[in-house]
Amino acid sequence: MRKFLPFLIVLAVLVIGFFGIRYYRTQQAAASMQDLLTSPAERGKLVASVGATGVVRANQTAILAWQTTGSVGEVAAQVGDLTVEGTELSALKQNSLPQTVIMAQSDLASARQALDDLVQSQMPAAQALQAVQDAEDALAEYESNLQLRRAEAQVALVTAEDVFKEAERKLNNMEFPRASTETIDEAYARYILAQQEYDRAENLYNSMGHLPEDDPTRAAARTALAEANRVLTRALGDYNWYKSERSESEISETEANYSQAKASLEKAQLDWDRLQTGGNSAELALLEAQLADAQREYESYKDGAPQDEVDAIEARIAAAEAALETAHLVAPFDGTVTVVSIKPGDQVSPGIEGIRIDDLSHLFVDVNVSEVDINRIRTEQLVHITFDAIQGKEYEGIVRQVAVVGTDIQGVVEFKVTVELTKADEDVKPGMTAGVNIVVEELENVLLVPNRAVRVVDGQRVVYVLNNGGLDMVNLELGSTSESVSEVIGGGLNEGDLIVLNPPTVFESNGPRFMR
Repeated sequence: MRKFLPFLIVLAVLVIGFFGIRYYRTQQAAASMQDLLTSPAERGKLVASVGATGVVRANQTAILAWQTTGSVGEVAAQVGDLTVEGTELSALKQNSLPQTVIMAQSDLASARQALDDLVQSQMPAAQALQAVQDAEDALAEYESNLQLRRAEAQVALVTAEDVFKEAERKLNNMEFPRASTETIDEAYARYILAQQEYDRAENLYNSMGHLPEDDPTRAAARTALAEANRVLTRALGDYNWYKSERSESEISETEANYSQAKASLEKAQLDWDRLQTGGNSAELALLEAQLADAQREYESYKDGAPQDEVDAIEARIAAAEAALETAHLVAPFDGTVTVVSIKPGDQVSPGIEGIRIDDLSHLFVDVNVSEVDINRIRTEQLVHITFDAIQGKEYEGIVRQVAVVGTDIQGVVEFKVTVELTKADEDVKPGMTAGVNIVVEELENVLLVPNRAVRVVDGQRVVYVLNNGGLDMVNLELGSTSESVSEVIGGGLNEGDLIVLNPPTVFESNGPRFMR
């Protein structure tokens, strides 16, 4: 008996432990049953949505920046002002603008006058007709006054001979010094006198260093010093030139002039010889070509100004207007002035921002949507919008644009979706952070189950239903889903079943699947 006593004691402990643990679990499950939250399975409306956040922006935004330097004149805009397209909001003072901008005004007036003259005036056509007459007269003169042309050719020949002789003389002089000793001494004397005059002017100007820069006496002394320096520079240059040796470039230039004079003489001789034998066929061809050109020019003007010339002048006008516009800030569209960064008298330069305009007639929110949800989103879908900065209000919007190309943001592909607020009030302002819920599906009269009640057991979605004091595990097949509920499209759940929202942990993990 003693031999089996330890075995019996261990067996008794195991039996007592088994029934004790079972009793404890039963009591725990029973206690948990008393804390169950239930909700009946009901039919209702399911609204499925895709949520995201974004920032409110205006329909259009323009930051007007200066495109030139100057001093700000009048500022005709304040924050909150409504403006229309083309309204001038500010301009730079005329006397502070760069010379190129100031000259553009004159260029604009000149170009407009030229366009008016070209389009309205009959002068170009009359001038073209006169050119035709002149060409005809020149041709007639050539044909009827060959003797006169011969005389002119003879004069040209004599002139060419004189030029050639002078060029030949200069070329021969290249072998001798540039100037005589007497000429060089005179040039040096002028240089010494100019140096003395410059020293006197410099001493006089330096003695006036205590006077202001704009003092008339100091300004006159500065002008005299500049003039003395110019005379000194000229005298020194003349002196150095007279005593210098002839440079290679000077010799080359003289040789080139000689060659040119020789060629001109040969041409004059050729023209003379040609006229002696009855005329110049090349000159005749030239006159005939000039007549043809004049006739063609007249044809282009007689029915109005040539379009290419009109286009050229209009381009000048556009360039002048563009230069003038750099000194003005003009509203590019209808909108509201939201920022004014300038005041009269401010000194500005290109790129300095002056005024911002926003078109607040339509407000938008751009949000990024994951590639998982993007195919559920379509234009014209309803959107619910909330703001942390606006408590107690919900706004509506419409999807206006869905990007067709995604963007990789830190390894996640997202698509830009643009939402327009349809009934925004004055509380909504550009720059606010908005919570956006895009309604992608609305189902009426469908069986719904709370998402918090759904569990997954062995890969199958289930809910627990309270039935006669116990729990039944019911398989589910779900369809569309929202943040709080899902559509039941299959399984054993029936309308009216009491769905357990918080199944006991003991029951879920260790207890039996059915308790009664």
